[in-house]
Amino acid sequence: METARFDSQDELAALRAIIADQATKLEIQQAALSAEVEKRDAIISLLRAQLDLLRHGQHGASSEKIDRKIEQYELMLEEIEAARAEGEARAGKAPLPVRDETTDKARRKPLPDTLPTEDKLYLPPCNCPTCGGTSFLKAADKITEVMEHVPASMKIVRHIEKRMICRDCDTTVSGEMPSLPLERGKAGPGLLAHIMVAKFDDHIPLYRLSEMYDRLGIDISRSVMADWVGRVSVLITPLIVLIKAYIAAADRIHTDDTPVDVLEPGRGKTKTGRLWVYVFDGSRYQDPNPRAVAYYYSVDRKGAHPAEHLAGFCGVMHADGYGGYKKLYGNQIIEAACMAHVRRKIHDVIKLKASPVAEEALTRIGALYDIEDRIRGMTAHERRELRQQHARPIFDGLKAWITQTLPTVPQKQKLAEAMRYALSRWEALGVYIDDGRVEIDNNIAERAIRPIGIGRKNWLFAGSDAGGERIANILTIIETAKMHGHNPEVYLTDVLTRIKDQPKDKLADLLPWNMSPKPNAWQEAP
Repeated sequence: METARFDSQDELAALRAIIADQATKLEIQQAALSAEVEKRDAIISLLRAQLDLLRHGQHGASSEKIDRKIEQYELMLEEIEAARAEGEARAGKAPLPVRDETTDKARRKPLPDTLPTEDKLYLPPCNCPTCGGTSFLKAADKITEVMEHVPASMKIVRHIEKRMICRDCDTTVSGEMPSLPLERGKAGPGLLAHIMVAKFDDHIPLYRLSEMYDRLGIDISRSVMADWVGRVSVLITPLIVLIKAYIAAADRIHTDDTPVDVLEPGRGKTKTGRLWVYVFDGSRYQDPNPRAVAYYYSVDRKGAHPAEHLAGFCGVMHADGYGGYKKLYGNQIIEAACMAHVRRKIHDVIKLKASPVAEEALTRIGALYDIEDRIRGMTAHERRELRQQHARPIFDGLKAWITQTLPTVPQKQKLAEAMRYALSRWEALGVYIDDGRVEIDNNIAERAIRPIGIGRKNWLFAGSDAGGERIANILTIIETAKMHGHNPEVYLTDVLTRIKDQPKDKLADLLPWNMSPKPNAWQEAP
């Protein structure tokens, strides 16, 4: 085959024009990226300057308001830096050098020489992989130092790869340490796991965690930890994707949602985002499939979001009366309503004023729950049979009683409203009686959403929409790990130690239900 030649000056000129045009486009893209970087750096510099001004006036008459602003700016910086690190990690870029926040100059901090040091040796093979020789000369060891976290203290772990030189062919052989979670980082998997659990499970903002480390004599700035958080988030994303896919493939789930305040950068105000939870848990009827929980973030509460989350789901869904779910119910998804919501609405009536009618309703509903207490832990078949025998007459009698009593209750009172709510969802409330795998209420999802409520009291708000997604993703893996009896810090330490060297086709081996809790590990309270 002959190669075409550019004998014509016109052809050469056309080729040069194409190359020049591509170069111009590349320059425009690089200029846009540089402008974006400059804009981001300007925002960071501005926030740091504002923080310095606020700290100087922190002890004035309006110190509480200033403290609140300091928390907002600290969280904004944390989210910007974590998002930057996450984007760089996804793009395969190496981490930037640590910057001194006082001078804004790049620097690399030495590891503290006051920390205890632990050596881990990795011995080379006994035979030269090149020629099979067994006679070696000693070579200089390769030493990699990282800072590692141990409970209530820090230490330096020195990974020492012992090296030898083959006498026969001069080949250098050495032991091999496992890959570190973060390239060129000074944080070991245990320290990274501690930071992730402190932020997302203990709900401690990174700037407060930095202050806690400072009391130990350890200088780890908020921006450095934010960078680590962003990179670890990317590193464990494949496991989070596997957990969410597992739940989407289940045939029964519990769902709930809760609002979360989200900071709007540049406005200094918060908007209301949404965190959604989806749980699979068959432990009450001896389902051998592992339990799991997945969280999602959305910018609002529109029904399009659960429709997207559950695009591939087919089965029974326990949920509250949120109208956005209505379009989901049909051939693929069966609605199972929550009796606890009915009971709660009636109980709210008694909290305001004594009511014999409300008491009667609660007694009847209580009889249904008494049956559930007795059959918990039985097989799905046994639960269905006993519900048909004992719960069905009580359930049908409750409907007849509500239908007969409702006209006698003042229609504008909360009790009448609660009764109408129950009757409007009666078919969905009764799904559990005909299916032993279905629960009487949605309390499983409500318990799964509780950590977010606890977190809101500490971190007050998410720093951005990306921060909301990060909270949802990390909670997915932490809360699923806790479901399986793991101490989340020990579990994440193990995962971060292994994940860089784990083959892609065996990533599922790192899922919480495929890893046994360590001996004497923390167990979730019942």
